[in-house]
Order: sequence, then structure tokens, then C-alpha cells
Amino acid sequence: MHVGVHTPPLADESIDDAVAYLSERGIDAIEPGVGGHPGEDHVEREAYLDDEEAQAELRSLLEGHEMEISALATHNNPLHPDDERAERADTHLREGIRLAAQLEVDAITCFSGLPAGGPNDEVPNWITAPWPPEQAEALEYQWEVAVEYWDELAEYADDHGVDVAIEMHPNMLVSDPHSMLRLREETGDRICTNFDPSHLYWQGISVLDAIRLLGDHDAIAHVHAKDTRIYDAVAREKGVLDTTPYPDEPNRSWIFRTVGYGHDTSHWKDVVSTLRMAGYDGALSIEHEDSLLSSREGLEKAIALLEEAIFHTQPGDAEWAE
Repeated sequence: MHVGVHTPPLADESIDDAVAYLSERGIDAIEPGVGGHPGEDHVEREAYLDDEEAQAELRSLLEGHEMEISALATHNNPLHPDDERAERADTHLREGIRLAAQLEVDAITCFSGLPAGGPNDEVPNWITAPWPPEQAEALEYQWEVAVEYWDELAEYADDHGVDVAIEMHPNMLVSDPHSMLRLREETGDRICTNFDPSHLYWQGISVLDAIRLLGDHDAIAHVHAKDTRIYDAVAREKGVLDTTPYPDEPNRSWIFRTVGYGHDTSHWKDVVSTLRMAGYDGALSIEHEDSLLSSREGLEKAIALLEEAIFHTQPGDAEWAE
């Protein structure tokens, strides 16, 4: 198990400088964006795709710092009702899968996407209740759209030997472990999860139970290390479905926090231990989206906590139990 970093917070630095900075702090895996919302500041997708020389230079840079790529990232909405936006997201995802295969990277991280509530609607619609009845009908329509798309995409990913690691995210069709498992069951084992606990905390989902459930189905392909703090005084008044702008922190029910500022070290040790019991020993890729800390300070505080929490070696045989 090792600590990695999702690199968009360092977007204003070159990949050489970002890798050097992270290497100096003991990081040995990066998750660069190659399209969609993460952008592609460090690994421009089209510049590296099918270019063996550029790929060799990237490998040399990473090997020089004893670093690897844990996953490529392209978070977007390939199910968007706007055909142009959906096509662009699909292109980024498919080209990202091809690039991952060429770089011998096992996974690409993304979102499930979210369709409109019906074939004539113009904007995505996140259904949160089965009533009035048209809401349930809209959800059924969305699953039909999603399964058709992801079934074909799973075959494409399998042809390239790459896992599609979907982040469970509100305002996307897959927002919780059960919807994650439903999509996986209906489309194939290449559809996995990028387990990001931050979106589960505020939904009231037990992160440890979610790891066990998804681990039982061998569905965890990648992990984000990202925290959330719920502010009970605000949540008691407005609940957790909070549309207050993210920069208005004092008036939000919850905000994303650097690891350790939403849950303490003891909790993150439980997360790490439960991941190992679930069969995951890969990267914990820090995703910094804490609006109260600068990128570098947030990353460095998360690195320090996770280095204390993770396991660097395999346990070996339990001779004492024989």
C-alpha cells in the first residue's frame, strides 16, 4: 500500500516540477488528469497517445523518481443529454483508456455520468426519491441509457486490459455502493469503483461498511484519500442536500476537508485496515479539494497522516495463531 496524489492541485507547475516536489515528500504514485474536469495539465492526452517517444520520456521521468501512475483520470458525463458534450466526454474516456493501456496503467478513474430524466429533456437530472411516480419512471429510463452505454464501454476497456474505476458521486447516476454494484453486475467486471469516501460521509453512508460490501464483490480498483466534515449545527437546519456555494464555508452543512480534518488518524487507520481486509493494497491517491487550505499545505498534511496510517509491508504468516 502506498500514498499517491491526484495532481490537479499542482496544475500551475510543470510535470517535472510536480513529480520532483511529490517525490521529495515520499510520494511514489500520481494520478494525472487526461481530460474532463481534472484537465490535462500534466499529461496532455493527445500529446502522449500513440507517441512512443513522448511516453518513453514520461516513463523515464517517473522511473527517475521511483514513481508510477496509479490511474489516469477523466471525470466527466458521457451520458449527458447534450450530444456534443456526451461525445466529448466519451472521446476523452476512450482515448484515456487507450493511453492507459499504452502506458501499462491498470485503471482509469471517471464518473458514471448522468442522463436527463427522459429522451426529450435537456439537462441531467439526479433522482433522489421514487415519488412522484414520474421520478421512478425517469430513474428507470436513466438506467436503460446507462447500461447500454457502459456495457459497450466495458467491452472496449476489456479489449485494452484497463479497469474503469467509477467514483460514486452525487449528481451522477452511481452515487452509492448499491448503484455501483448494480452497474457492475449489469455491465461486467471491468466496471469497478474508484473508492472516494468524501461523498459517502455526508450522505450518511458508513465508509467501512461500504469498503467491505464492495470488497466482497472485488469491485475496488482505485482509492481516493479525501475527507469531509459535516457541520451539525448547519445540517440540523438545512439537511445535507446543500446547494450553498462551496466557497461559502460557514453556511454549508459540510465541506470537503484535507485528510485528518474531517476524521482523525484513528479513523483513517480503520479505513486502511478495512481496505487491506477487502483485498486492496494499491495507492491511496490524495485528492485535495479543501477550500480552507492551500494546495501544498493540504497535500503535505494529508501525506503526513497517511504515512502514519498505511502499511508498507505485507503481514506474512500468522505463526502465532498456529
